[in-house]
Amino acid sequence: MLLLISYLKLCWFKSDPIDLLPSRTFSRNCIIFYLISGIIVEGLIADPADGTLEVSLRAVMAFSSVATFLFFHKNILLFQRIFTAIFVCENFIMVLAILCEVLDFALVRMHFEYRAEVGISLAVFLVSWYLAIVAYILRRFFAFNVGKSLSLAFGYFILTYGIPMLFMDI
Repeated sequence: MLLLISYLKLCWFKSDPIDLLPSRTFSRNCIIFYLISGIIVEGLIADPADGTLEVSLRAVMAFSSVATFLFFHKNILLFQRIFTAIFVCENFIMVLAILCEVLDFALVRMHFEYRAEVGISLAVFLVSWYLAIVAYILRRFFAFNVGKSLSLAFGYFILTYGIPMLFMDI
């Protein structure tokens, strides 16, 4: 539980990912939670079968992106540490996204006039926060400047969310 709390502190930029050493069990549970929470969110948005496929593609792209990045930086030994840090924070953001879906459902039932604006604002906030977290993790591990870290975080986001989404539209 202490390890989880230490990882969750990354979401508020209060923990250093370099100091966190996940066990295999912790990393595996993180991946399982990532898949389940992603399937829930995608299942609420679209068809559950399509959501499952898209989340699976996102997981493959996430692992491939991190592995490729580390391969080119000649530091593949950091793989488990980096993907666990990113996935724990992404899982936290995904839980918030599920809560946003519940809020959206409640606003629809209440016939709230500005439901779309609220949903879009929350989505922009969560994506921005996610990009900041990934940039922070990369900056701490590789001592990149803020601009490079944000660029890499944005690239990671495009690879892990954009490509599977495009694939699903085919």
